[in-house]
Amino acid sequence: MIKIGAIVVLAGVIGGYFVKQKTAKPVEEEQITQVNAPVFNADSAYTYIAEQCNFGPRTMNSEAHEQCAQWIVNKFKSFGCTVSEQKATLKGYDGTPLKATNIMAQLNPKASTRILLCAHWDSRPWADNDPDKANWKKPVMAADDGASGVAMMLELARNLKSHNLGNIGIDFVCFDAEDWGTPEWVEKTNDEDTWALGAQYWSRNLPNNYTARYGILLDMVGGKNAKFYIEQASMTYAPEIVAKVWGEAANAGYSNVFINQTGGAITDDHIPVNQIAKIPTIDIIPYYPEMSPNIFGPVWHTVNDNINNIDRKTLKAIGQTVMNVLCQEKE
Repeated sequence: MIKIGAIVVLAGVIGGYFVKQKTAKPVEEEQITQVNAPVFNADSAYTYIAEQCNFGPRTMNSEAHEQCAQWIVNKFKSFGCTVSEQKATLKGYDGTPLKATNIMAQLNPKASTRILLCAHWDSRPWADNDPDKANWKKPVMAADDGASGVAMMLELARNLKSHNLGNIGIDFVCFDAEDWGTPEWVEKTNDEDTWALGAQYWSRNLPNNYTARYGILLDMVGGKNAKFYIEQASMTYAPEIVAKVWGEAANAGYSNVFINQTGGAITDDHIPVNQIAKIPTIDIIPYYPEMSPNIFGPVWHTVNDNINNIDRKTLKAIGQTVMNVLCQEKE
């Protein structure tokens, strides 16, 4: 879906589609010094994507969804994380009750300074951007748009569990019900609140007055030939974090993946985290300007968003960059 307009201050929150391409000056990349960080293993992250896909599409209220939630919880626990589940019954665009589970896994839980990493873990129930309309009501496997962000967080957790974080704690939040937004065949008027339902709920019901220094949303971080332009809402809410991440990407040799140009304002899980939870959060999300109007790439919300379209090189570039950023944090 494409919406034209400026960044919106929301009563609810939007999720997962392009709002506006906007010209802006490139960000001044923060100068980063060399850091001793673990090596991000893209093969390991790829395996975690495949294991999620083995459950089938993780659509709301399905058995696969329930099974995958338990798998995510167990996996984070195996890496030494303290894990909690936030359960809620949310309302879909058509009034359908959605049994949602936000999963929060914490490394170094007693540390006073927190960094938030987040991704959504549910699958879109309709492949409504598929070029074949016969596929529109089929579920999406969501290897990239769902599983890749969770897999990246798992691999970060696996490595960081043995890294000296000092008084820095890392929180991995898997948001549910991001992709239940109004499908393409339904006439839409002010449907913004139908997206990012789990992130909306979490932001309004923060556990134990939770806050964080900043957040990074990982959305579709494993696609083939993916490029990551600077997302405009991220620049509005957290320009210093954009500079930090894009600067580290350049320092690590990934400036061909992290493009120092603006791609537009994307409405995604980071919007409620910024606007409601008040945690400055950026969105690392791909942008394919040459494929307009399919600016999220050729398999977004199609039946082809499967493991065959996951690229280890993309996983490595994003994962290592985020790893390096986290390992530079100080109290």
